[in-house]
Amino acid sequence: MSELPESPEKDAPAAKPRRLRRSVFVLPSLFTAANLFCGYYAIFLTMNHKYHDAAVFIGIAILLDSVDGFIARLTKTTSEFGLQLDSLSDVISFGIAPSILVLHWGLLPDVDPRLAVAAAFTFTVCGAMRLARFNAQSGNRKHFVGLPIPAAGGAIAAIVYFFKDHVADQMFANIMVTVTFVLAFLMVSTLRYNSLKGVALGKKSHLTVLVIALLFVLIFFLSRPTLLILAVGYAISGPVFKVYGVLRRKKPEEALP
Repeated sequence: MSELPESPEKDAPAAKPRRLRRSVFVLPSLFTAANLFCGYYAIFLTMNHKYHDAAVFIGIAILLDSVDGFIARLTKTTSEFGLQLDSLSDVISFGIAPSILVLHWGLLPDVDPRLAVAAAFTFTVCGAMRLARFNAQSGNRKHFVGLPIPAAGGAIAAIVYFFKDHVADQMFANIMVTVTFVLAFLMVSTLRYNSLKGVALGKKSHLTVLVIALLFVLIFFLSRPTLLILAVGYAISGPVFKVYGVLRRKKPEEALP
């Protein structure tokens, strides 16, 4: 009596884990693609003079950028392909989109177009250099070297979101030129910025949970000032901690006879 062929149903349980692993591997890239779409759409909204909505989509892109990295680490699906795709998306969402937004919302036509374009382009190229350096670095990521490009793009988005409408004032435009240059140079600086990856939920996590809950409440009810304070506060934290560290090292030397 010849043996009957194995039923295809027997192979189904083995195929399901493979499909599941494949789906989990693709999941972070889907969030990265959504991040890229938000950056692209923010550019589209800027060109149609919808600056407030463009700032909102850059903020959504920051959230998606955080989620895709968290999911990749959680599911252990980090890869070189995902890293490169994430970097390319970040250039669009946090390098190009914010620079075009600040160019049309805060710089033109109140300052010299050549200076305005130079400031916006400097922001973009410094952001790309910041990402290239980040990808080339290895080892401990508890601290970022230089202002992360999502934080720099988020600072511009938070400023636009706070003021909402275009401020037709030459002095304000000159301030925005300075702000754009400063954010650009902070990205390529060697200043240290704390990474949120270092926030751990351990035995003493109740305080961390309370602070996060309060931030959510403030963002919900007072989104404009809260987001502006968070964005600007993080951007200046690098120089502030650098100055604090220098002064702290000098104190013991001054105490010597």
